[in-house]
Amino acid sequence: MGHNYAAARVLRKAPTLPEGLLWRELRAKRSGLKFRRQHPVGRHVIDLYCAAAKCGIEIDGIAHDMGVRPEADRERDAFLTAQGNTITRIPAREVLVKPAVVAEQIVALCKGIIEGLV
Repeated sequence: MGHNYAAARVLRKAPTLPEGLLWRELRAKRSGLKFRRQHPVGRHVIDLYCAAAKCGIEIDGIAHDMGVRPEADRERDAFLTAQGNTITRIPAREVLVKPAVVAEQIVALCKGIIEGLV
């Protein structure tokens, strides 16, 4: 299964509002952690990824609650977890309301994973 570099490149150029807000907060944190936007893993693209922690962050809009999407997300998460990644899903509305708090939680999670506390 090849990596989806082309799709990742397109997605990086047009982030959703929650993705853009969270990316800006994570870059401003000066946490010592590096995050990637739209990181390809196999045929999937993870919204935000911290390689040091092998932690993927998915920002879910309302569409993730509809139709076949919940099952597709579970299968996707199972694949990504089988690759050794931790996947965390955050509702887009949470990011829109308090992006700085969400960024702090993500940094704490990634640092906890790296230090073996999570």
